[in-house]
Amino acid sequence: MSLGFLGAGKVAQTIAKGLITAGAISAESVAASAPSDRCLKEIRELGIGFTHSNKELLQMSEIVFLAVKPPLIGKLLKDISAHIEDRHLVISLAAGISIDFIESRVAAGTRVIRAMPNTPSVIGEGATVFSVGSNVRNGDSEIARNLFSRLGICLQGDESIVDAVMAVSGSGPAYAYVAIDALADGGVKMGLPRDTAIKLAAQTLLGSAKMVLHGKKHPSELKDDVCSPGGTTIDAIHELEKGGFRKCLIEAVEAACLKARKLNEQNYYNNKK
Repeated sequence: MSLGFLGAGKVAQTIAKGLITAGAISAESVAASAPSDRCLKEIRELGIGFTHSNKELLQMSEIVFLAVKPPLIGKLLKDISAHIEDRHLVISLAAGISIDFIESRVAAGTRVIRAMPNTPSVIGEGATVFSVGSNVRNGDSEIARNLFSRLGICLQGDESIVDAVMAVSGSGPAYAYVAIDALADGGVKMGLPRDTAIKLAAQTLLGSAKMVLHGKKHPSELKDDVCSPGGTTIDAIHELEKGGFRKCLIEAVEAACLKARKLNEQNYYNNKK
């Protein structure tokens, strides 16, 4: 099985490195294409192939990942459409770009899957949801599931949820990093050394997340377990509520989801046949 990434930036590097590190595929079976050498150093460090030609990449790949930024998808599909063959399985990693948009710009019958992984995939702690197009064959879903499950948890769902998935787990690591940074700042303010504060904050989020994933309690129940009557934690929760902590997170997810939907609309408008 050979993998090709159309695009050699952060997304391609994250997925390629994650799969290689997990032993899902050898570096010799992976290649990436890009119009410039901007990412060549990182690509060489991964040990994967590189070409400036999208056509050449398609010739050496069976599974083809669309790994360019959303505004470039229309141009990329126009460039590769004539070179996609029956043997190719196309997996899009682009936020806000629908399967219908892709299928309408490639040859009839092209097998398309849309996936939304996230950056912790590089260390095998990712979260991916994928949905399938109208032309997939028996076994295509299993191929996607086998690949992405090597990067963390992997779920299959209807495409209608993918933009919301992007807003929760796709963008979610950024929210988590802000939370870790803010917790560490609080610790520093109260006298902790910076490195100690960062380690404590990061491990606390990691441990709390594992309690949710591996336990049977709802997050609100786990929160209540930490909040003793009249204790320090309930006072802290009160401050979070006053600051609109929950409201901010909900609105952040909403904003990211709406932006993803807008990206798809803009691409339809800008890439009319």
